[in-house]
Amino acid sequence: MTDADPPLITSTELANKLGLSRRTISLYAKRGLITPALITPGGQYRWVHDDVVAEMRKLAEERRQERE
Repeated sequence: MTDADPPLITSTELANKLGLSRRTISLYAKRGLITPALITPGGQYRWVHDDVVAEMRKLAEERRQERE
């Protein structure tokens, strides 16, 4: 990781920033709705906040279009 790389955050930190529960974050990841930047050898997810926000926006837009 270089100084230019965005910081990786834990699922708990991501959940707090998004106003969701950590369980919701894990569920979204298991369903393939959001993608962790890294999975540790112990199986813990690490995230880039901006990447997850972009994925969630794209998902929301796709769902809006499905309803139209």
